Amino acid sequence: MSLKRERPPSFLSHAVENLRPMEPAFTRLAREVAQDREPKPTLHRGMIMNKSEVVCVGIDVSARELVAAVGGQEAEQRFPNTGSGHEALLNWLRRQGSRTRVCVEASGNYSLDLALALSRQSSMELQVVNPRLARRFAESLGKRSKTDPVDAHMLAEFAARMPFTAWQVPSTAALQLRSLVRTIAALTRMATQEKNRKHAAAASLVLAPMIARELQRHARYLEQRIAKLRQKAQRMVIGDPQLQRRWQHLLSVPGIGEVSALQILGELAVLPATLDARQWVAQCGLDPKHYESGSSVQATPRISKAGNRYLRAALYMPALVAVRCDAAAAAFYGRLQQRGKAKLAALTAVMRKLLHGIYGMFRRDQDYNGLELFPART
Repeated sequence: MSLKRERPPSFLSHAVENLRPMEPAFTRLAREVAQDREPKPTLHRGMIMNKSEVVCVGIDVSARELVAAVGGQEAEQRFPNTGSGHEALLNWLRRQGSRTRVCVEASGNYSLDLALALSRQSSMELQVVNPRLARRFAESLGKRSKTDPVDAHMLAEFAARMPFTAWQVPSTAALQLRSLVRTIAALTRMATQEKNRKHAAAASLVLAPMIARELQRHARYLEQRIAKLRQKAQRMVIGDPQLQRRWQHLLSVPGIGEVSALQILGELAVLPATLDARQWVAQCGLDPKHYESGSSVQATPRISKAGNRYLRAALYMPALVAVRCDAAAAAFYGRLQQRGKAKLAALTAVMRKLLHGIYGMFRRDQDYNGLELFPART
């Protein structure tokens, strides 16, 4: 009985395999492929890629360094995460082939400039994936370690195997508005923490009174900075016609004031125009997650929380005010509780409804209509 087994074929029809001995069946790769425990490799060592084919490249982004890997190649290339490093990376990518598909994780500000530079290249396709989705993909490949080179090769494999979704470049005004509202949210949390510390320090007779005064002074300073940033964000919204129209539509919703409208608009402005209402809900992480198996496992559905936590936080208070001030939303909220829903679950449903309503307002360019969003049931 022969201990040799043929290697699995590549998905690239134009790839040419080098003449080399077949891999024995007792090696780790051949054994796990035979037992369906390891996905078949997309490219094998020794294969030559046609320059007309799409070259899949994964780039792991960190604060100081970029690690790039080409699918099917074991070596990695490293570049500094700076302007000059981005230019060197682009020159290296141009030498890989006429068509290049690049996959990176969404790493906040660390990957933003790189993504913008890649999106300006006509010969390159860019996909920006959710880090949680990329991690789950790596686990499905049996990757137990997490290092920069491992992640780079994993992203190249992701680009080769998974459906491609091109990254839609947001406008400069939308990116700046989002950075402003997120900075405001961070400063607001800091101001709340300082007020809590001041209250705790003032309650003690042992601590020096100057501690409470210093904390109070710092809290006032943070509130002044928050007010100035909000004014700047509002001027930015007024200067952009589309953002201004959406701003006015948001203010027509009962429960959404200027503060909440800024937070919601800043997060929604960067979403691609091709998304529908259900995809907005998924981006926000308000989509229901079911956990059922057979007849014995019937867990209570929960929201996925796999999306934008800033947007979820911005929708909470408007939903809480809407169920008190808007008759249609209050009736919908009450019907859900009558069906046995908990208060928090019913409020989450109102948040999801409001997001659907905001989507319709933006698409139709009209103000809020509670009776249309929460139709009465007889």
